[in-house]
Amino acid sequence: MTMPTEEEAVRLRYGAGAQQREAALCCPVAYDSRYLEAIPSEVLERDYGCGDPTPYVRPGDTVLDLGSGGGKVGFIAAQMVGPAGRVIGIDCNRDMLALARQHQPEVARRLGFDNVEFRCGLIQDLRLDLDRLSGELALRPVRDQWDWLEVRSLEDRLRREHPLVDDESVDCLLSNCVLNLVRPADRGPLFAEMFRVLRRSGRVVVSDIVSDEDVPEHLRRDPEQWSGCISGAYREDAFLQAFEDAGFHGIELVKREQDPWRTVEGIEFRAVTVLAHKGKQGPCLERNQALIYRGPFRKVEDDDGHAFRRGERIAVCDKTFHLLQREPYAGSFEPVEPREPVPPDVARPFDCRRSARRSPRETKGSDYSPTTDPSCSLDGDCC
Repeated sequence: MTMPTEEEAVRLRYGAGAQQREAALCCPVAYDSRYLEAIPSEVLERDYGCGDPTPYVRPGDTVLDLGSGGGKVGFIAAQMVGPAGRVIGIDCNRDMLALARQHQPEVARRLGFDNVEFRCGLIQDLRLDLDRLSGELALRPVRDQWDWLEVRSLEDRLRREHPLVDDESVDCLLSNCVLNLVRPADRGPLFAEMFRVLRRSGRVVVSDIVSDEDVPEHLRRDPEQWSGCISGAYREDAFLQAFEDAGFHGIELVKREQDPWRTVEGIEFRAVTVLAHKGKQGPCLERNQALIYRGPFRKVEDDDGHAFRRGERIAVCDKTFHLLQREPYAGSFEPVEPREPVPPDVARPFDCRRSARRSPRETKGSDYSPTTDPSCSLDGDCC
């Protein structure tokens, strides 16, 4: 008997899970009960996740839910973004999509607005609309290798002319216990696609199962363990590294379950939630700005290798100057603007490979020489 591939095992198991609840596919997760009342019980019963990425959704956001399944996370996000926002769920499992689409009109009726849609696609290929491809294949069925070659060209055209998700169109990307189900060969494209669709200054929030050790090959070849979120688990440090390699910054482990969900052959598998941001790309310009790290650590290093010692005035480029004053760094640095601003159109390139102190005279100007009288801004006597 031929063993199913990773994708086949996932499709079969989650297809069955859409028909009847399978307890082994999910971890206990506490969602905000306020958002569950509008969701039909059939969706709640057949939800398979390991965390709650929704607390980072904001009103008015365009949200993309990767591996949306029966729609639970998407329906929660729909309430959080409100009628001014939008939620798009992506899944390629026929039964899960049918479950979500079946209940979408009822959720809209209960909420009083309709801001959710569910699209068919692979989360590692967010350009290819599989529903649109299906329509094209109905007109030109694949009968031999020559037809198959034409289908490849058709896929490329659809990706180019009718992408499932447009570039930089999403404010907040969510995923709940799905990335570990993607086969290893597709994980680089998966993270690249997540980065592509996210707007600058957007954020990605992923709950997933990770391992504390490398998963051995014999477990990786087990389709039952793969579809059960075990075999495909990232090692927890490698999971964070994957976000960094894709170009994200401000990467935080916002939740890590202390107790493992399962232990297999001494390897612990636990749920984590990771928050990361997009927006550090762009030119580095010298505008005589500096940042002073407030503490409490003696020294920190950002994702571009800038080292900041507590209390020191460190020279930074204009991009880094503004980036480290936004989330998730807000409040950690004291900004120091130059007395004479340097317009961006005349600014020189800044070498961000170095971390150097900024002389106060660079900020104030070499001819700066005022002397001020003592003053006190406090009420009452001065110290």
